[in-house]
Amino acid sequence: MFELDQQQKHGFEVQHTSRRRFLQVGLGATATLAMPNAFANLLTQPERKLSLLNLHTGESLNATYWAEGQYQKNELHAINRVLRDHRTGDMHPMDNSLIDLLNILHHQMDGTQAFHVISGYRSPKTNAALNKNSSGVAKKSLHMQGKAIDIRLPGRKLSGLRKAALDLNLGGVGYYSKSDFLHLDTGRVRQWGV
Repeated sequence: MFELDQQQKHGFEVQHTSRRRFLQVGLGATATLAMPNAFANLLTQPERKLSLLNLHTGESLNATYWAEGQYQKNELHAINRVLRDHRTGDMHPMDNSLIDLLNILHHQMDGTQAFHVISGYRSPKTNAALNKNSSGVAKKSLHMQGKAIDIRLPGRKLSGLRKAALDLNLGGVGYYSKSDFLHLDTGRVRQWGV
């Protein structure tokens, strides 16, 4: 067995580090190319904003939740407050990917008004009560994890909102035309409703 001298060891480490860095950059570039254009555009925005109107509480919000290269903690907290379970008052952190999805969708639809929120976070207690009274409420709803929201966008057809959400191919899309809302979540890609 042989032993590398210090110079050889150092050369190996530099080469190994360079190769690792090359692979990281290559994978990052590949992921960016494979990423939907909407997300690629999102990454270049200096600020990300979201406007919401909770139809149950009447609370509205215009938040710049991303600025200076990072999520803004106070703005995210304000979003969580508006999207809390209106029945119990319980708050839960909403998934940042869901918030970004709403931002992208608003841009895709050229939205000028706030999203109308029918349901954001749901506590397990609320979800169980809703599940008992409706077959349309999942027992293990992603609403309970802050990964789902039910919305509409004034000035835009619900069918157009659905199509834009499906085109993004980023999670679940439930179409509730009779109730006039769209369910979005950051779970696996799937769709339901007509």
